[in-house]
Amino acid sequence: MSELFQSIGEIKSVYTLVDFYQYIKGVEYLICVAFFCGFPIFYRYIHKSDNNDSSH
Repeated sequence: MSELFQSIGEIKSVYTLVDFYQYIKGVEYLICVAFFCGFPIFYRYIHKSDNNDSSH
């Protein structure tokens, strides 16, 4: 687990297209997880009403 935290922010040398794809795929997964967790929270924040009644 400590290797993961040490590698964050570190520039990784890739030599082949497969290495590059695997590195980018991991970054994309992190972006997707952040989006799927963050978007519902953002949506609720945008669409919340100031009063507690359900009338629009």
